[in-house]
Amino acid sequence: MSIRAVVWDVDDTLFDYTSADREGMRSHLSAEGLFTGDETAEQALARWREITDQQWARFSAGEVTFEGQRRDRVRVFLGEQLTDARADAWFRRYMAHYEAAWALFPDVLPALDALAASHRHAVLSNSSLTVQDRKLRTLGVHHRFEVILCAAELGVSKPEAGAFLAACEALGLAPHQVAYVGDHPEIDGRGAADAGLLSVWIDRNGAHTSGDAPTGPHRIASLAELPAVLGADTRFGAPSTFG
Repeated sequence: MSIRAVVWDVDDTLFDYTSADREGMRSHLSAEGLFTGDETAEQALARWREITDQQWARFSAGEVTFEGQRRDRVRVFLGEQLTDARADAWFRRYMAHYEAAWALFPDVLPALDALAASHRHAVLSNSSLTVQDRKLRTLGVHHRFEVILCAAELGVSKPEAGAFLAACEALGLAPHQVAYVGDHPEIDGRGAADAGLLSVWIDRNGAHTSGDAPTGPHRIASLAELPAVLGADTRFGAPSTFG
């Protein structure tokens, strides 16, 4: 049976999260006067990303709330036992710089346009609805998706099959009728494939060798390749550069 809907990851799939986080944190740390020690800007940015991943894992495991993982990111990064109010204030200042750098990848709108008439569209993100709803509205694409689901509200996160199946259920479609597009080879790629969806892993930078690639997902370098993978009747599709 043909694919009738595409469910999308957001960060580093539609939205250039890595660039926005890097530039936002660089601006924020400069404004906070935190580039004064032995740690270079790149080292500080790498440490922030590592702490973010660690705290998100705690949230995914149910050990802390969404707000709590944000506060703990700040506390660990600064090495200070801040009150909730002070941690929240620091994070809000960071968010102002981060949001100033928000942007879609250049291939997103052409892909959504090419598939608008042929496929239904939804979002499944390992974030919170509050965060991703606002982000998608700010980026001007919220209206493109009929369903937006996030781990914080679902109570289950990718790569658990339940997250992907919840998206299928919300669309009223069987997993084999749905494609999932995401940037992480395991969380998105293998997770969607194991749940029975058509899994499409976008590896824009080609950073993974063939030995690193999980089995199951279709691997693409650009969303320009997506219509061809879906078998869509469009001139937008391009052959995969990965073969």
